[in-house]
Amino acid sequence: MDLIFCSLSSGSSGNCYYLGNRGHGILIDAGISATSIRNYLRTINVSMRSIDGVVVTHNHSDHIRGLEVFTRKNSIPAYATMKVRESILAAEKKISPGYIKEIPMRQAFSLAGFEIEVFPVCHDAPETIGLHISAGTKKITIATDLGHICQTSAPYIKAANLLVIESNYDEQMLLNGKYPQFLKARIKSDHGHLGNHQAASFLAEMAGDNLENICLAHLSLNNNTPELALNTLYKAFSERGIDLNGHPRILVLERNRPSEMIKL
Repeated sequence: MDLIFCSLSSGSSGNCYYLGNRGHGILIDAGISATSIRNYLRTINVSMRSIDGVVVTHNHSDHIRGLEVFTRKNSIPAYATMKVRESILAAEKKISPGYIKEIPMRQAFSLAGFEIEVFPVCHDAPETIGLHISAGTKKITIATDLGHICQTSAPYIKAANLLVIESNYDEQMLLNGKYPQFLKARIKSDHGHLGNHQAASFLAEMAGDNLENICLAHLSLNNNTPELALNTLYKAFSERGIDLNGHPRILVLERNRPSEMIKL
């Protein structure tokens, strides 16, 4: 059966991603309301009964806003590394410790028929992870919040057939925008967010025949547009003499509604 990826919501207002095969599936983050998650899953014809767990990347509210209600009302466990788990429990007192199971860093574990290995990325939370997920011969890497691509995260990104990666801000929009200077500095820092040019330059350099789909994620509402993110990426490929010709396929993930479904 086809492996399916769908972003339910991607951006600073909330992040939630689905990966499954209709019989079993997982969510990555629950940064939108439990009601929205349920409604969006219904929209893409995914049964709540098929969701085996929620893997949480870090404790920022746009990644855990709906976690407590969703896990409690549906008796679905969450999964997080020790530091992420502790930071969530400290910030969200209503979440029962029993609903969050601890997972190892950089050591594969099984969930919903997937082999999942989580790896550290550079972001200003107590700990933030990316995910590298294996399903048969297919490899999916998800890294939605990172200030730069470090030596630890790069191999997981390079190994992906489907890559979900942050392209948060356009550098000129951020520079000329209304954010206070401290916030601009935080966003641009090595532990902030990944800009269009950073993401595009890395992708143009590392893209190989194995990379089938690129999903640009977590675009800023105030400092980016889908057109700018795409144009920056296309320009970076063009400057290296790479004719995409539809491969890899590129999709910008939207903020407040499910993306089209990607079959692998």
